[in-house]
Amino acid sequence: MFVGAGTLLNVAAVLIGGSLGVLLGQRLPKRVQDVVTDGLGLLTLAIGVLNILAVSEPALSGTVGDGWPLIVVLGAVLIGGIVGAALHLEQRLAAVGDWLRRIGSHRRVSRRRGSASDEGARLRFIDGFVTASLVFCVGPLTILGSLADGLGDGIELLALKSALDGFAALAFAASLGWGVVASAFTVLVVQGSLTLIGVWLGDVIDAAGVAAITATGGVLLLGVGLRLLRIKQVPVADLLPALVIAPLLVVLLDQFQDIS
Repeated sequence: MFVGAGTLLNVAAVLIGGSLGVLLGQRLPKRVQDVVTDGLGLLTLAIGVLNILAVSEPALSGTVGDGWPLIVVLGAVLIGGIVGAALHLEQRLAAVGDWLRRIGSHRRVSRRRGSASDEGARLRFIDGFVTASLVFCVGPLTILGSLADGLGDGIELLALKSALDGFAALAFAASLGWGVVASAFTVLVVQGSLTLIGVWLGDVIDAAGVAAITATGGVLLLGVGLRLLRIKQVPVADLLPALVIAPLLVVLLDQFQDIS
């Protein structure tokens, strides 16, 4: 199996599942679509909570010290949020979604370009793109599976993720539309980049780093769940740098433990 096959499988799953979801969604009344979205929101919250429990992993507490795992997650979220907000990641991701929408609808643009219905469709596309991109790229399987693919350790993790993302894309697209299908572009860029990192840098994340990423990713997934439930539009994209900050804090605290 060639390097990158896992990412291509994941992209195909999102494209197929999302397309089927759009076709199905057109036959569902608005009330049913809202129920589907609420169900996905609750499920995302549940997955987020399960991921946060990784702060209790022995590998993490053994590396950074007792009482520090939760502080690692807190520090990663705070620092990552500051960095992401400074870089305007949420706005940039929304801009990418708007760009993809305009490309996909170039030949179908209505002459009523400034109408309320056209603006509603634009916002719905962006919301679907941003939400799906975050759900498909925030979880630890994205990082671990892509790195494993790049290292030549197989695509089993990404194959599992592809199955999950395919069904999730179907459910999301039934209520959020073509923006979910366009999120395959984000999956390709993010997982493709991580796969290349795996090829060039090797295995750089130990068990403690994995636990920190998992727990931090769980916090971000809670934000995604709140968005889906229309409780609060948490700028989760601005928090994405936290996934990089978390393992770095683990390394720093490990060095501090060795010095002290």
